Amino acid sequence: MAAMVDAAGTRVVTGEDVSGSGASAEALGRYLRSHAKELAEEPDSPLFFGRLDFDRGPVAGDHQGQRYYIGRRRIARHPSAPPLVVDWRAPVSRAFYQATAREPQGVAVRRRFGWAPWSTGAAEDLTSLEDERLTAATEPATAGAEAGDPGAAGQSATAGRGAGASGTASRIVAAEIERPRVGPMRDIVATIQPEQDDLVRGELTASVCVQGAPGTGKTAVGLHRAAYLLYTCPQRVQRAGLLVIGPNRTFLRYISQVLPALGESDVRQCTLDDLIARPRLTIRATDDPAAAAVKHSARMAEVLSRALYGRVRTPAEPLAVPDGSYRWRIDAAELDRIVTEVRDEAPPYAVGRERVRSRAVALLQRQAERRAGPPNTAWLRRMGRAKAVTAFLDAVWPAVRPEEVVGTLLADPAALAAAADGVLDADEQRALAWRTAPRSYKSAKWSPADMVLIDEVAGLIERPEGYGHVVVDEAQDLSPMQCRAIARRSDFGSLTVLGDLAQGTTPWAARSWPEHLTHLGKPQAAIAPLTTGFRVPAAVVALANRLLGALDVHVPPARSLRGDGELRIRAVSADGLPDATAATVRKALARDGSVAVIAADADVAAVRAGLDAAGIGTAAPDESDAGRRVVVLPATVAKGLEYDHVVVVEPAAIAEAEPRGLHRLYVVLTRAVSRLDVLHARPLPGPLTDAAG
Repeated sequence: MAAMVDAAGTRVVTGEDVSGSGASAEALGRYLRSHAKELAEEPDSPLFFGRLDFDRGPVAGDHQGQRYYIGRRRIARHPSAPPLVVDWRAPVSRAFYQATAREPQGVAVRRRFGWAPWSTGAAEDLTSLEDERLTAATEPATAGAEAGDPGAAGQSATAGRGAGASGTASRIVAAEIERPRVGPMRDIVATIQPEQDDLVRGELTASVCVQGAPGTGKTAVGLHRAAYLLYTCPQRVQRAGLLVIGPNRTFLRYISQVLPALGESDVRQCTLDDLIARPRLTIRATDDPAAAAVKHSARMAEVLSRALYGRVRTPAEPLAVPDGSYRWRIDAAELDRIVTEVRDEAPPYAVGRERVRSRAVALLQRQAERRAGPPNTAWLRRMGRAKAVTAFLDAVWPAVRPEEVVGTLLADPAALAAAADGVLDADEQRALAWRTAPRSYKSAKWSPADMVLIDEVAGLIERPEGYGHVVVDEAQDLSPMQCRAIARRSDFGSLTVLGDLAQGTTPWAARSWPEHLTHLGKPQAAIAPLTTGFRVPAAVVALANRLLGALDVHVPPARSLRGDGELRIRAVSADGLPDATAATVRKALARDGSVAVIAADADVAAVRAGLDAAGIGTAAPDESDAGRRVVVLPATVAKGLEYDHVVVVEPAAIAEAEPRGLHRLYVVLTRAVSRLDVLHARPLPGPLTDAAG
């Protein structure tokens, strides 16, 4: 790998002397520099995690008798030389994830290499290897050990087979899955399961929705699919762009190292609020629940469209354009025909305004041609910029800012009533209207939901920047209007939608995927369920499944292949809850791995104060402090995160804190990937009552 980095740097220097056109030289230089940068920033990790030995039978095809090492990146002595390590995304690597004894796909032996945690790939870090013989009838690629084969011999390597605690056929895979969670999320490239691999390797043009139960790896599937698409369709994806949307910045920090570890660092990762933010506007207000519910409703799209296009007017008088001593005229009927035609074509609002301008100028051009012959280009530009033409446009198709449209709608009850007639009832209109209207939209106090409305109008005025592929995580929490914001940016691209209906916690959370996918602009997207968990222990999953019957969605119960793990539910007195929490955390700290204490948002400060008083240092979710392994987490930001040991404090308070509180509790309980402690002074929520016994 070091040789590849040095060679890439050398090619950047020598590439400066390559002759060619300026554009091609610039493109070559940009490619060489970016490639050298990617290699230099490659994380230190083992160069390979697996090996495929193909047999000599006809099923192996072109790979008969070949041996391939599988790693995160292609490794070769020279770009044109045969690879020493094959990229996990290459077609031949698929057999590593998909081959079985029943369908070996020409593979004689699949070898897995076990490495010490946080290994950089040094030989002494190799802790184990496993050979899985898939075909016995034909001779594998190579008999015996090869010279230089890193897994062929060595005192630190031991061969082994058999199922691990995670229920997988490989102890190495089980150990990797169960490895303590410390720091950001890791890639799963060495442990991808067949059903996950099918989703990862889907076509770029195909949109897919992954309904994934807790611990099934849906987030990892989405990120690895992004890396796969960048590998298989680099020009198409890089040209159009790839976007990853997460629910909050804490979550984005948690997943931030996955794509770089897979060799893909130039991918935008942001929240939806970041995506639709407008530089000139700041959020200074919060909506009450009634107003927020209306603003996030799909019906607002019709209201906003009416409010915008309601500004288009019928021409009231002819257009007269001075041209030297002459005056060109277009009667009102002709102008009305132009405006009506453009309205019927339904272009983006700004495009429509320019079409009206160009067609009015075209009528002036025809008059000029009849009078004095074809005018030149300068004349056409002068007519298009003429004050009379601009005044006509401002009267019939005025230029507007999206915040102006939304501000007028919310500040003027009459304008709101006109746009919402037959769409919103009187109570909903009152919920929307500002109690005190600002002097202008420039001084308005905008809320997060207002930004969604402004983005909708901005999309009606002019199409936003689009992306070739968008990965949307925790998509079940998006409102219909938020979905439309994403749909506008993926009109000509595809989506990977990740979520779990049971984990929907917003008031407008999805109840069914087909309806939600329609709002996202991809009604034809396939829905792929993932119900088998590899991260969350079976006991924890069984506890969370008790809540499913009380939720307002229908999803299949999750199941886990993890037979290990620990679950403890303890009733304590209200006065003894802080001491019980501190004692439980101390016990957790005696073992490896990350620790999270999760409580209702209103109780977080008290929980943190209690731990501080007990001498236990804690960190906030967005802090990175290796000296403090305990994170105190509000329930509302727990989604998507994982910790080895989770302590849930007072589940009843979490369930009562919001309308979809049982959904939130379902999320909280499934954050544990090894051990879960539930401490309560109040009675447990009804569905969990039996579990306490």
